[in-house]
Parts: sequence; structure tokens; C-alpha cells
Amino acid sequence: MTSEDWCHVIWSDECYVYIGNKKGTIWVTHSVDEVFHEDCVVPTFKQLPIWVMVWGCIMEGRKGPLVVLEYLGGCGGGMMAKQYQEQMLSGPLHIFYQEMSEEGGIVVFQEDSAPSHCAKSPREWLAKNSVDSFPHPVSSPDLNPTEPLWKTLKDLIRSRPHPPTNLAKLKLAVCEAWDQITPEDINCHFKHMSDRVAAVLAANGGHTMY
Repeated sequence: MTSEDWCHVIWSDECYVYIGNKKGTIWVTHSVDEVFHEDCVVPTFKQLPIWVMVWGCIMEGRKGPLVVLEYLGGCGGGMMAKQYQEQMLSGPLHIFYQEMSEEGGIVVFQEDSAPSHCAKSPREWLAKNSVDSFPHPVSSPDLNPTEPLWKTLKDLIRSRPHPPTNLAKLKLAVCEAWDQITPEDINCHFKHMSDRVAAVLAANGGHTMY
């Protein structure tokens, strides 16, 4: 595909966002006798995490809708086919797809091969509503420019003066962070699409710098 071709793809993805989900190793400088000093350790708390699952879509230069999923019920709190069809496809995606088609002509919709996406009812809905699909592996963040935007979204939430402390505030923070993401934030990932594909092919589907 050429750079022009990538402009016609609506990219979509889901992401979990947790309260206090700062990840990574925390390094502490201390003397030998301070190894267990209160100021040199990071406490952990045994409590149920507060989280939401979100779905969003983008095109080059355009930010599509973000949906905070409701009533998760799949394995481990994952999304089920009915939720995917009713909460994402039938409303937000359909409206955005029609708008982009009217503006730019041919448009295809990218989604990965997650079970809820490949189920019978979502497939039938896409066919019935003439939404052309763009195939994508189930686990290949290297090829999806939406993936790095999740990090941007989480960084925006963490940088808030008053981080969310409950589910309602987390949902609000997620929506406000999505509103802050700019077309420039989106486009900086689209310009590497051809390089991403070439890197994945060169790695035979393995890890890449993206």
C-alpha cells in the first residue's frame, strides 16, 4: 500500500485504563543500611483495581469517536460480540464511517481478529451496512497507529493536577484526555506506516522498533 492508500483506512482498537497504573521499574538510591527504610520502599496495597475499557478510532488527520464500554461481561471482563456491535459498530463507528466516506470516497475499516470482532453478528452487521473491512492480526500493535495514542492518552490522565480516584472520575478523565489529542498527535504515527509494515515483514512477524 502507498501513503495515499493509508489515508483511506479507519483504524480502531481497544485499551484498558486503570487508576494509578504507572508501570515500570522504580529505582531508589540508598545506603546499605537503608535498604528497608520507609523512605526507600514503595508500598503496595491489596485492593480491587478501578478500570475502564475504551474503544477508539482514527484516520490520518482525523480523530474519531471514543467509547467507554459499559456492562463488560466476557472472560476476565473482556468485550463480547453483542457489546461490540451495539456500543461501537451500530452508533459511533457507523456515523464516523459515513462521514469519512462522504468526505473522502473509498474508506475501509480496520479491526483486529479478536473473538468479539470475528463473531457472526458483527460480521453480518458490517456486511449489511456495507462497511468494508481491512484485515488485521489479533496481536500486532506494530501495525496499528492507534496503539501509541493509548500511551498519549494515559500520560495525559497521569499529568492531571488531580488524578481520578473513582470510576466516574476515571471515565471523565479518559474522555477529556481523548479530547486533548490533536491531529498532529495522530499524524506523527501515520507517516511511519510504510516503515512499520516493512519492519514487520523483515522481522518475519517478530518484534520491531515500533
